[in-house]
Amino acid sequence: MTSVVVARQEWEQGTRRLEASRDDPHRYRQLVELLELVYDELRKQVGQTYSLGELATVYGDAERWAREVLDERAQFSGWHRDLTTVLAAAFDAYQRGAVDYEP
Repeated sequence: MTSVVVARQEWEQGTRRLEASRDDPHRYRQLVELLELVYDELRKQVGQTYSLGELATVYGDAERWAREVLDERAQFSGWHRDLTTVLAAAFDAYQRGAVDYEP
């Protein structure tokens, strides 16, 4: 259970970092584009029925597959510096669909 708590804290921090970039509309659009790519892949990796524990487990290996996805599909270079933010924010958004999600 502790790993879920820690993971959720990281996910929420990612969303806060992403939202802090709203001051720069160009950068924010880029981050949202990356988030959407990661989110789509997350849906494939996890499916539609999952628990927070299962999601936290997938998070442990997510950087590997997220790098592959962004290498293939990102429309701009330099996304590497934003990977942890985008990844965490995507998981933060996706957690809301977990069967045991509570805010």
